Amino acid sequence: MDARTAIVTGAARGIGAAVARRLAADGFQVGVLDLDPAHCAEVVESIGAAGGRALALGADVSDEADVAAAVARCAAELGPPVVLVNNAGILRDDLLFRMTSDTWDAVINVHLRGAFLMTRACQAFMTQAKWGRVVSMSSISGLGNRGQANYSAAKAGIEGFTRTVAIELGPFGITANAIAPGYIDTEMVRQTAERIGKPLEEFIAAIAAEVPVRRMGQPEDIAAAVAFFVRDDASFVTGQTLYVSGGLAHA
Repeated sequence: MDARTAIVTGAARGIGAAVARRLAADGFQVGVLDLDPAHCAEVVESIGAAGGRALALGADVSDEADVAAAVARCAAELGPPVVLVNNAGILRDDLLFRMTSDTWDAVINVHLRGAFLMTRACQAFMTQAKWGRVVSMSSISGLGNRGQANYSAAKAGIEGFTRTVAIELGPFGITANAIAPGYIDTEMVRQTAERIGKPLEEFIAAIAAEVPVRRMGQPEDIAAAVAFFVRDDASFVTGQTLYVSGGLAHA
């Protein structure tokens, strides 16, 4: 692979960090983007220690000016970003009757507006290169989940957005796919356990009992799926949503 450059959003920890490390191991230069670039230092350092090249980028993905500046910096210092992984996300869970407009907007803005702004900014480099990969994180919650009207709506929106991007950018050699994780061992799972008032170990055990493979997913499981979608030989796979949920029912 000829030193292609990728940007991974929400990459300071969890799934994003695992994806950034996997792409670097696969030969990509990686823009490690999060709200505070200082929080990306550990990931950037680990990539460098393994022989890769990475750059910490700071941006609020829901802010148009922030996105433009971060993408421009990545292009200038690493190279044109032809792979984008839209992973940045937040939780603001609550039941519908208690959910405020602010918590609705916060989740929709980070997940859905963020994916739009980042994809729009990066597609210019992809179309010029006549090659590109957009991978966006949906969720099994996109099918609906109690207490997550905002999150579920955002993730369902990601899937529709992905299919449209695939249609529009396909003629330029660009694919767009989504990944819908099940329960993955990240900070978000800890937040969910706290929200419903269950001890973390009990919550994880209850999830594992429902999953056919009998375990909680790991960030590296999602990174492996991203690694497939961005390959050259995955060029005929586009507009899809891949459930990475250990077989947990999703339909």
